[in-house]
Amino acid sequence: MIITYYGLEFFKLQVGDLVIAVNPIAKDSKAKTSRFGANIALITTNHPDMNGAEQVTHGDKKPFVANGPGEYEVEGIPIRGFLTKTKYGKVERPNTIYFFSIDSLDVCFLGALDEPTISQEIYEKIYNVDILFVPVGGGEVLTPSVAYKTALSFEPKLIIPMHYGDPSSKELKTFLNEAGAEKARLEDKLTLKKKDVEGKTGEVVVLKPATS
Repeated sequence: MIITYYGLEFFKLQVGDLVIAVNPIAKDSKAKTSRFGANIALITTNHPDMNGAEQVTHGDKKPFVANGPGEYEVEGIPIRGFLTKTKYGKVERPNTIYFFSIDSLDVCFLGALDEPTISQEIYEKIYNVDILFVPVGGGEVLTPSVAYKTALSFEPKLIIPMHYGDPSSKELKTFLNEAGAEKARLEDKLTLKKKDVEGKTGEVVVLKPATS
């Protein structure tokens, strides 16, 4: 699997010709967006920073869009969405935590969480997490300290911070300090197989937002 980061919470996960886009930035957002074709689009939060499914509709690819809690199976990928809440954009709105398996890797995406109010029922249904995506920027999402503690509560093998602004931001540096990962290398893309995460516990990987 190849993981590419496009800023805020916008990621592309690709295995061969299969592409999953998570929280694509819409054209109406103040943030810079990117465009490519995807088979699946996962939307955690109904806000222009995260609901730009049109940005990943391109060429002959029109994605299946999951934009809320439930159970889905698309292109052989089992996906489960769990309801939480956020006040992103200063309005209380639903936020969906997604848990899915791709290329034998179990992935958990927390979305725009602003408080670590995750029920025990959700924890019981999310297990053996290989890769966890967690917002760390504070403000309308989790603060760096709370983000790290929340990430650890899922016992992931790898942690990928998101929603931190510029890679030189104070928020990202604080998160890395909390994790004891001050020397974490900034990666352009992350290429992973199942064997690459075996034996790891809470290792932090930082991805640099792509320019296009």
